[in-house]
Amino acid sequence: MVTNDKGIIGFKHKIMEEVCRLAWEDKLDEQHKEQLCYKIIPGPKPEYRCCVYKEREIVRQRIRLACGMNTSYNEDSHNVVLVIDPACDECPIASFSVTDNCRFCIGKACLNSCKFEAIHPGDVKMHIDPAKCRECGMCAKACPYGAIVHLERPCHKACPVGAITYDEYGYCKIDEEKCIQCGHCIHSCPFGAIGSKTYLVQIIEAIKAGKEVIAMCAPATEGQFGENISMASVKNALLKMGFSDMVEVGLGGDMTAAYESKEWAEAYAEGKKMTTSCCPAFINMLKKHFPEQFENNMSSTVSPMCAISRYLKATRPDCITVFVGPCIAKKAEAQDDSVPGNADYVVTFGELRVLMRSKGIEFEPVDDEYQESSIWGKRFATSGGVANAVIECMKERGEDIQDLKLLRAAGGVECKKALTLLKMNKLPEDFIEGMVCPGGCLGGPSKHKTEVEITKARATLLAKADGRKVLDNLKNYPMDKFSMHRDGEKIDLPD
Repeated sequence: MVTNDKGIIGFKHKIMEEVCRLAWEDKLDEQHKEQLCYKIIPGPKPEYRCCVYKEREIVRQRIRLACGMNTSYNEDSHNVVLVIDPACDECPIASFSVTDNCRFCIGKACLNSCKFEAIHPGDVKMHIDPAKCRECGMCAKACPYGAIVHLERPCHKACPVGAITYDEYGYCKIDEEKCIQCGHCIHSCPFGAIGSKTYLVQIIEAIKAGKEVIAMCAPATEGQFGENISMASVKNALLKMGFSDMVEVGLGGDMTAAYESKEWAEAYAEGKKMTTSCCPAFINMLKKHFPEQFENNMSSTVSPMCAISRYLKATRPDCITVFVGPCIAKKAEAQDDSVPGNADYVVTFGELRVLMRSKGIEFEPVDDEYQESSIWGKRFATSGGVANAVIECMKERGEDIQDLKLLRAAGGVECKKALTLLKMNKLPEDFIEGMVCPGGCLGGPSKHKTEVEITKARATLLAKADGRKVLDNLKNYPMDKFSMHRDGEKIDLPD
């Protein structure tokens, strides 16, 4: 899959893999970490940067992230998404720049349109003074040749909530009061200057300590590794690696749909509008940018990840739960103290492959059949999947949904637009399904393949699923043993 950081993904994963090997061997001390810097960057010539010293410093920071620590430049941060300052120094500071298409015309429409005296003639073309430019864009609009371009930095462009700014040296800065931790900025950076904390070391330590470590694989897992790698194949690989068990989070999708559909039915009867509560980046967008709607309109049902974690902790006390998926924001959700009983750790598909390589394990096709969720829970990964599952539960209860109106918002822009309409009391629909990633979880920042490849493989795998109903499926599980509400207090049954 081609991303802005495609050329350095192998470099990033190699560091994580070596860190994992040191963790398995009980050698993850400061001495071995420093030796790893020289192993990765032996010198004397640099491979990526201006010098080996900068490259080794970047490796040191990536080792910190691989150990679940903040970078040295963001020691007080509460974010899981962090900037590696030494890697962030090659982007142009100026937003607007005059290209060689400038004809140095006599009319000088660009100069005349600028109210801040930021444009002046050079020897052969016009120039823009970054210190005076206010980035209004009037010069670009005025140029008859289109010679002035807006050089928006890729991390800034990828952020759906304007959380990325720059200091006086041009280094990227993340405003944690605005950041929804979606992780879209990570793979947008061509220099690999943004990363997320990784918890593979903690998982390895738990496995080595003999604890019951259980993997919870997201519905988006099916199709990520090809049409021959089923959930049973993934489970087999995880067991080889030392995990005690694996549960598909599609079952959590069934749980969430069953309880959220009750909320929707009650809200619909009252004429109250509601949003889903599954996508953690969408929840962060609500909480930080639309706090009133977060309090009044969001479903109080937990996400499928939290549902499965609580189910496991209720039935298998003292277990360690590890969510595996394409989502960066899930790492932040797991650390949200306001939602108890959530996953202990979250790893992405790329991080899972790193962990497997550190033990020499590969996915293999297996003949075993494994299914715990309905097809509706499995489809939670796609845009519209949550809403469709909720509607299915309402149908199974025999409720009238003929006039119910849904808005399926996928992508940061669509989510902001939907929530703005809700805030202004101009939303025509009754319910919002919000997913910050285009295409839903399948479009997550840490997906393993392209959406086209994943969708094709998923079609083959999902065609093998049986046709069990959502509510009937949940009768096989002790839903009376744990809460499906965010505060963890109230326990009721899905009917």
